[in-house]
Amino acid sequence: MLFEADKVMFEIYRETEYTGKYRVCYFTELQDHNKETEINHALAGEHFFDGFIKNFRKDEAKEIITSLLGRLNNGEKLDAQEVERALGDHMA
Repeated sequence: MLFEADKVMFEIYRETEYTGKYRVCYFTELQDHNKETEINHALAGEHFFDGFIKNFRKDEAKEIITSLLGRLNNGEKLDAQEVERALGDHMA
């Protein structure tokens, strides 16, 4: 069983106000100085996918997410199942 501290909450969204690019926000890793701004950016964007990744090996999961963002921003069409499949065992 995972505790709150053992996982990272994230959301992949598409900016609708600025560049139209896909971005990710790791909510549970935000600091006081950037929390409000980053949450507002995510809320203003178009939701694509959200979930939790395990804190254990989270750097690997973040690399996968970065790769997915690159694919999305290059025009590739992905759905939520493909994102979940790519993250596999990293999902909490």
